[in-house]
Amino acid sequence: MNQPGPSAKPKVIVIDDAPTNIRILDACLGDEFYLRFATSGAAGLQAVSQERPDLVLLDVMMPVMDGYEVCARLKADPETRDIPVIFVTGLNEVADEARGLSIGAADYIVKPIVPAIARARIRNQVELKRLRDRLERLSATDGLTGLANRRHFDEALEREWTRARRSQSPLSLIIMDVDHFKAFNDGYGHQAGDACLRQVAQALTAAVSRTGIDLVARYGGDEFVALLVDTGLEGARTVGERMRACLDALALTNPYSQAAGRVTLSLGLATLVPAADQGPAALLAAADAMLYRAKGQGRNRMVH
Repeated sequence: MNQPGPSAKPKVIVIDDAPTNIRILDACLGDEFYLRFATSGAAGLQAVSQERPDLVLLDVMMPVMDGYEVCARLKADPETRDIPVIFVTGLNEVADEARGLSIGAADYIVKPIVPAIARARIRNQVELKRLRDRLERLSATDGLTGLANRRHFDEALEREWTRARRSQSPLSLIIMDVDHFKAFNDGYGHQAGDACLRQVAQALTAAVSRTGIDLVARYGGDEFVALLVDTGLEGARTVGERMRACLDALALTNPYSQAAGRVTLSLGLATLVPAADQGPAALLAAADAMLYRAKGQGRNRMVH
């Protein structure tokens, strides 16, 4: 079986219970793609969930859980629905192909496998997915700061709230305002204001160590948020103080600030373990109330 290849290779998970098919696919695809194999529908679902491949090659005829059911489950899960699925099958009737396409399959490879055709079909689907992913990233990114934008944050909050409610784990949110930013913007001009926001964004990003798990986003204007997954109050407080320290280290002058002679933040922190009758708005409201208190107490501080 092939060894894990370079990270640049597209990752493909093959779900097939037949050793002969696995050997054939490994021989014709292993040089170009990083292949992982699962020999049952259940094992395949678990592998896809854990590894998030670029593509799934799925046999139709498998015991216990056939390929149609596996595909339907992948497409029903928001975490895996955008991963393209190509059926590899000896069934070549129009009705079989129509059934697979109707539940979300992107393409078919008919046995016996022709290596050149298999590689071309897989390349096409991988490239399409990468283009979709790139467009998705662009649509979810704030153009000024490079952080996640409000839309991305709203979707992440909804998703992580649901996950935290299911696992009964804590979810923390920090809402931040740049202190007296309007005065800074009016005094120095919008170009300097934009440059300031970019530097603030860099400081906030540097303070978050779990990239890909926690999320820092621009909420709007001079307001930022940090969504901290599976993080209790003390852990979130540590992150918030680290954000303040990273910004302080930049020593950005702001003579228009009544809180300090430099650019500073006011932060409101809230932590909740979601209750069954609560929605994510409860966490937003709690963090926003703490931010209001931080401003009322003189700014340049975190309140929780």
